[in-house]
This record gives sequence, C-alpha cells and structure tokens, in this order.
Amino acid sequence: MTFKRPSLTLLAVSLAAASALLSPGAQAEGKISIAQQFGIGYLILDVVRDQHLIEKHGKEQGLDIEVEWNSISGATAMNESLLAGALDVVSAGVPPMLTLWDRTKGKQNVKAIASLGSMPNYLLTNNPNVKTLKDFTEKDRIAVPAAGVGFQSRTLQIETAKQFGAANYKKFDDISISLAHPDATAALIAGGSEINSHFSSPPFQYQELLNPNVHKVLSSYDILGGQATFNVLYTTQKFHDENPKTYKAFYDALAEAEKIIKADKPAAAKAYIRVEQSKLPLDLVEKIVQDPEIDFTIVPQRTYIYAEKLQELGVLKNKAASWKDYFFEEAHGGNGS
Repeated sequence: MTFKRPSLTLLAVSLAAASALLSPGAQAEGKISIAQQFGIGYLILDVVRDQHLIEKHGKEQGLDIEVEWNSISGATAMNESLLAGALDVVSAGVPPMLTLWDRTKGKQNVKAIASLGSMPNYLLTNNPNVKTLKDFTEKDRIAVPAAGVGFQSRTLQIETAKQFGAANYKKFDDISISLAHPDATAALIAGGSEINSHFSSPPFQYQELLNPNVHKVLSSYDILGGQATFNVLYTTQKFHDENPKTYKAFYDALAEAEKIIKADKPAAAKAYIRVEQSKLPLDLVEKIVQDPEIDFTIVPQRTYIYAEKLQELGVLKNKAASWKDYFFEEAHGGNGS
C-alpha cells in the first residue's frame, strides 16, 4: 500500500500490521515507509519530501528508493505500527521514543535516528482562573495528542513531580484527553466545550494565542531548562542494519534538509504550506520558522533529561548512561545531549 500523505485510520493501521506480521521479513533495500504527525515540528520531513532528498541521496549510491509517506496522530499508534512492521520509520516526541527504546531493549532494539528540531510546546488555556499548574481543578480538561504517554503528557508529568512530589506525577492524567492538535486547537479557540486547555505545539499554539481569551500557563522550555528537542525519528535495529544504503540516504536527506531550511527560511515556509496543504497565512508560517526559540536541527538537545527523569519516576526500567545509548551511531558525531 502506497499512501500520498493520508491519515492512517485505525483500520488501515490494523490491516497493515496484520499484513506485516505475515510477511517473510524486513523490506529489501530501496524501500522506506515513514510516518509523521501534524504541525511545523515536522518541517525537516516536509522539506525532505518536497525536494525528493531521499531519492536524490539514494541515486548517489546507485539505488532507486521508493518512499512511502504516512500521517498518524499520536505516539501510541506510531509505536504499535513500528513494532508490527507496518512502518519502517516513525516520529514522535522524545518520551514515546524512550518508552519504546526501554521496552524493546535486547529485542527489536528501537533507537532514535535524528532530532527533528528544538521548539517549545505551550500549555495553553481559555480558563481565566488558571495562571499556574496549581490552579487546575478536576473540572478542567487538558487536550494532548496521547494522554498519559505522549510528549506533552510526559513533560507535564516531570513538572508535576517537581511541584507536587514524585508520588503524584500522574496528577493531571485524570483530566487529560487524547485529541489531535488540529481538533484541540479548534476547541480551545471556539470555547464552550469541556476542553478548556491544550498542551499545544507549533503552529497550533501561535493560532490559539491570537485569540484574546487564550493565554499561556507554561512552556516546555521552562520545564527542561532551555532549548530542547521536541520530536525525533526512530526505527528498529533490524531496519537500520539490513538497509544500510537506504538508511544512509535517509539520514543524509535529513542533514541536507536542515541546511536548506537554515539557508532560506521563507522558502522552507512555502515548502511547509505546499506539502501540508496548509491554509495558514504564509506570513504566520514564516514568523514561526524564524522564531528564535525554534531550531530546526537533527542534533538532539536536552533529550537526556527525559531519560533521567522518567527512569527516576519508574516510567523507564532501563537507565541510559548517555543520550548515545538510545540514538543510532550515525547521530553520535554531533554535539548532542
């Protein structure tokens, strides 16, 4: 099945997973299926796709690569699809990747390929009574892509443990609801629904903050102590080892996309609109791409904070000695953390 950037339904994921379980093994060199979520956090992938960079770097090795692009909302579906063999490469926040690294250590050995960039995620609300985390009550509802397990929830759990004690790190899971960013954005802007808060991400948080009734409670950068990786790409040891040329072409494509974005951010903004078929105003997308808080880099930043804190909370069983434990060796040359 070849998709042109559709949203994979649960049925489609299940069918693809069942098919993969019956297949004889990993795909042969020259094929790669990639899944991404929604938002400008995936701009590097958008540029890779727009400029056909995987195909370009494959040809440099004498390989014609067939690339399959998919869209999935939420880390849980991403992880299940990867383990089932329905996808070769998936993308999500650092915590979901670490969860899979932890679960598959000594088995499928899932590790990260590269960062997709550092950018803050804002916890927003339209409840005027909520100024800090301590102001949330059981009447509030916080929308997140994957309640309890996704990037936003895990980041919130780390801060909750800090403010309320490690035993209470899941305090806000009970008022969190899984909802895709576009739907959560619409709910927060419209108001009047049970969802009055959203742990958002770019570009959605910029749209939401245009509404005078919406304000920021905190930023993920506040929790992590500065600029930090938002999303990463990850795969299994099997795909990494059995497809060296395809993997190299993919990694080289990511590195080139980073350079392209940094060399011409307005052009990168246009690529985002083309690939995502976004209806956002170009000037808003350009503003986001040029935001000094955002760095579109494949080098991981502050990911080890998650590995350390989530292991301390008991979310992860395995303790990583450094960030290099859960990134494949191709990424080790950068000044990562």
